[in-house]
Amino acid sequence: MSLDFLRLDAAAHSDRFEPVLRSPMERQARAAGGRFETRDGWAVAVAYASPEQEAQTIMRAAGWSDMSHLGKLEVQAAPKDLETIVPANGPERLELGTARRTEGTWWGALAPSRLLVVCEPSRLASMRGQLEDAIETSGVSASLVEVTTVFAALTIVGPLAREVFARFCALDLRPQAAPVGALRPGSVARQPGIVICEGEQRFLMLFGWAVGEYVWSQVEEAGRHLGGAPVGVDALASVDALQEARI
Repeated sequence: MSLDFLRLDAAAHSDRFEPVLRSPMERQARAAGGRFETRDGWAVAVAYASPEQEAQTIMRAAGWSDMSHLGKLEVQAAPKDLETIVPANGPERLELGTARRTEGTWWGALAPSRLLVVCEPSRLASMRGQLEDAIETSGVSASLVEVTTVFAALTIVGPLAREVFARFCALDLRPQAAPVGALRPGSVARQPGIVICEGEQRFLMLFGWAVGEYVWSQVEEAGRHLGGAPVGVDALASVDALQEARI
């Protein structure tokens, strides 16, 4: 049975209609004051307050941003075959419980036979094509499924990000237990989820699309008690640019 109906580009485009993809948390993001723009076919919350206010939130407490628009792919193959499928621009090694970032894409080993790939939406089609070519070239038996709308996503960033998680998440995300690059499947807000430690104070959390509103409410309740607030994707981009400039 073909799973092509799960692909985001399966939506019909025409001169009279241009589909816009939406996060399951859009309603709550709008209620929180989110300002939206259409980017790469998605309605994305780019800001909630001024750039200065959002920067202060991230530097002093914690901000959370809806990242459900990120492209997500899952590859399944025998453990001995999985690494042969990774394209040349992917990581050299895949270690269970870790994620590697190459050229802006995260590669995470969920299990010995399961690989999760998370990328910017603008790169999803090309990444899928690279993986399809790699599977065909390698000649191994493998499956590739787009899971973009299987997993909703939130990024939580700031010095109190771990404290926010501690209020709703059973995972141990202390620095010694979850260093940068750690991939931790487990319970988030009493739901199955995955957390990737993207930086010293930055985490990407993936969870079921159907429970997006519920998880947002849990993060919001925990975050606001600590002085946190939602922030737009532009604030995250500004933080990334500042960190790169320091490096």
